[in-house]
Amino acid sequence: MRKLETATEIIKFIKDSERKTTVKLLATGTIKGSYPDVKIYNPDNFVMAIGEYTKVSEMVAKEQLENTLYESNYRNSAIPMLDTKNIQARIEPGCYIREHAEIGEDAVIMMGAVINIGAVVGPKTMIDMNVVLGGRATIGARCHIGAGAVIAGVIEPASATPVIIEDDVVVGANAVVLEGVRVGMGSVIGAGAVVTKDVPPYSVAVGNPATVVKKVDDKTKSKTEIVEDLR
Repeated sequence: MRKLETATEIIKFIKDSERKTTVKLLATGTIKGSYPDVKIYNPDNFVMAIGEYTKVSEMVAKEQLENTLYESNYRNSAIPMLDTKNIQARIEPGCYIREHAEIGEDAVIMMGAVINIGAVVGPKTMIDMNVVLGGRATIGARCHIGAGAVIAGVIEPASATPVIIEDDVVVGANAVVLEGVRVGMGSVIGAGAVVTKDVPPYSVAVGNPATVVKKVDDKTKSKTEIVEDLR
């Protein structure tokens, strides 16, 4: 799969993508015809079928199926979810990772995380529960992005710059890092901080708007140390 690096490439990909509404159908009846665009399981008068809604509904009408129940999680989606089967990372249930996102080796993606198209998660980085990574947001290696944090990405407008978080950064719970910000290597962002400008390497930034209050010292390191056994 070709890597999409710029907002313009991502916008074109979305524009050119086929909109899909995939559904799962449960029904009763017997399928007599052939429907190559629909995956069908039909034992003993029970029907389970998966496919594009228009194709499945046409099959239902033609076969006169009864007791129909449709299940679907999206409507006219242009970006499928990332196929994670061969990714060497720990990806927990209930997270949403769009196609063309990159997940590094031994990364951890926790429940409820949302990772948009073009976002990058570095190796051994943990994306905690309910984190939002916007399109093209880039997280380095060995970082921890705390629960509920929002790391802004930018697809629209295409000229804007996404967030870049360098290696070994800890972002506290519910922090917000706005578009265009670069957080330097080894820095710590306090819980609930709103980061509106660049943070130098090995700095501690807290507050709204966030300000640098000190350099990372041994006490800070002891409180923010990454646990390798969780990777």
